[in-house]
Amino acid sequence: MEIKYFSTTALSKELQIPTKDVFKILSEKGLVSRSEDNWILTELGKNKGGVIKTHSRYGSYIAWTESFKDDAIFNTVEEEKNLLTSTALGKHFDISKFRINPILSELGLVQKAVKGWTVTPLGKLVGGIQFEYDKTGIPYVCWKHSILSKSNIINSLKEAKGDSPEEKNTVNETGIKGFREKFEAKHRSADGHYVRSRAEMLIDNWLYMSEIVHAYERKLPVEEDVYCDFYLPVGKVYIEYWGLENDPKYQDRKKEKLKVYEKYGFNLIEIIDSDIQNLDDILPKKLLKFGIQAY
Repeated sequence: MEIKYFSTTALSKELQIPTKDVFKILSEKGLVSRSEDNWILTELGKNKGGVIKTHSRYGSYIAWTESFKDDAIFNTVEEEKNLLTSTALGKHFDISKFRINPILSELGLVQKAVKGWTVTPLGKLVGGIQFEYDKTGIPYVCWKHSILSKSNIINSLKEAKGDSPEEKNTVNETGIKGFREKFEAKHRSADGHYVRSRAEMLIDNWLYMSEIVHAYERKLPVEEDVYCDFYLPVGKVYIEYWGLENDPKYQDRKKEKLKVYEKYGFNLIEIIDSDIQNLDDILPKKLLKFGIQAY
């Protein structure tokens, strides 16, 4: 049976990938190399079934067996065609490509590598897929289109560019007024945050005086409608202060929040009433576990 060969141009049409991108893939995989203005078939390329053909009109060219179009080296390209790069994601939300990965990192979806970015367990849950550049090995992340329907991601990206996020009704399923509405934030801390209790004010002041950047009542980057007490961008650490230990409804709320923290593997520091007067001893030890040095 005669073997059928495709020129690289014909191969690109079969793959529905631009010819220059096919040559780029072949070059990155070491199957061809560039010599001045010509492409040269390498020994590795020959092992993959590449041959040199001659045409009476066009001269010599590199050709590939018909089955080569199903080679695994083209799978990544096909997969990426249906995914969003960080640049495409930034373009969708009108955010600079240089800001999108730091924002996704702040949300806990990616983390900075020595070079490039790697997807986190939470990032995988929302559709992140890890890739790396063949030539350099630098990692990068692409996203399934479903990320565009994640309200928590949408709202966080809107906040990052200064737009107002969608407000959600915080009345719970039992019709009881939400905790955040029941307890007004009227205690002003040293950095200007208004918090809901004296204990939270002491925690906020301690973080401020320790020069640790923090946010108060930040929504967790998940679909569940859960807000943390404090969030530390450095270390991606959440702090929860558990008061009202004798309130059954509060205890139910605490259990539900802890389930969410455990589900997504978030870094969590828990503070109880007896810790409040000993923050200088308690918090540095707890923070150090997550690589944050307080003093």
